[in-house]
Amino acid sequence: MQAQDATQLLEGVPLPLVLIGPDERIRVANVPAQRLFGAASVARHYVMAMRQPALLDAIEGAIRLDRPGRARYIITGPSREVTYRATVTPVRIHGESCALCAFEDITEQEQMGAIRRDFVANVSHELRTPLTALLGFIETLQGAARDDPAARSRFLGIMAREAGRMNRLVQDLLSLSRVESEERVRPKTPVDVTAVIGQAIAALRPMAEAAGVEIQRQGEAGPILLPGDPDQLTQVFHNLIENAVKYGASGKLVTVGISRDPEGLARLGPAVRIEVVDRGEGIDAIHLPRLTERFYRVDNHRSREKGGTGLGLAIVKHIVNRHRGRFLIESELGQGSRFIVTLPLA
Repeated sequence: MQAQDATQLLEGVPLPLVLIGPDERIRVANVPAQRLFGAASVARHYVMAMRQPALLDAIEGAIRLDRPGRARYIITGPSREVTYRATVTPVRIHGESCALCAFEDITEQEQMGAIRRDFVANVSHELRTPLTALLGFIETLQGAARDDPAARSRFLGIMAREAGRMNRLVQDLLSLSRVESEERVRPKTPVDVTAVIGQAIAALRPMAEAAGVEIQRQGEAGPILLPGDPDQLTQVFHNLIENAVKYGASGKLVTVGISRDPEGLARLGPAVRIEVVDRGEGIDAIHLPRLTERFYRVDNHRSREKGGTGLGLAIVKHIVNRHRGRFLIESELGQGSRFIVTLPLA
């Protein structure tokens, strides 16, 4: 096979491919490979283009020992890190020992693997604390506190609270899994979003009154119909209003504004905009981009004290995405927070 033939063959493959000759110089690099290593890499020694030890060892083994190999090749860019799986295969061309290097972009797979590992670690951590507390109190009740009614009553109250926390976490995990599995399927059932919001406010009013917080509804009285899943939309507004009451209670007022927005989702046509606003202490801007991440909390201790699982806003984001809407969070320290949901009407 001549160099020209090899070039034509490699150009037909969309993956970056590099052919290295027995003189350890790059003989052929297809266009994707030239984007990766530069066009000037052709005819140069492979060490000058590929400087990572694991890949260099794999290439040397292919050329000198006729041994296939694999290596991870990582490129660190200004905004992100890209990871390639490099497969090095020994080939013979006109009796000469060469090495063919193929590079497969596995960045997304690596990221998904990291997300799964973080998720498992977070779930394990969240469950370990209440489980440890339950086991400790059970052991105490079986021993020293067996005949102490006051201690038994106090411990059982704590155990009930920790069991409730685990139950909320499991329910939120199931909700998140269900929402993610349905995210690509847009709901089509006509739903009156004003009625859904009204039901969420009514359900939360006793909690708000106990916390000394007033919930005010403003704007459109309805009905406003849009294609949606009534149960999931109820979950969205219940979560947002409950959070506003819990974490913005110092402001003593939560407003829920409903308005039509003809330009909010220009590509999708007319929309409805719902704003849940509290007058609490607000959130530092550094936290805003990460608030919808699973298990991300601004204040871990405070969130757990109030029964939070760290999954509420992640669930809200996925439900809004399923409805082809937008979810925004605006906040300033000392000025309260504003949670904005925009949903298309058609």
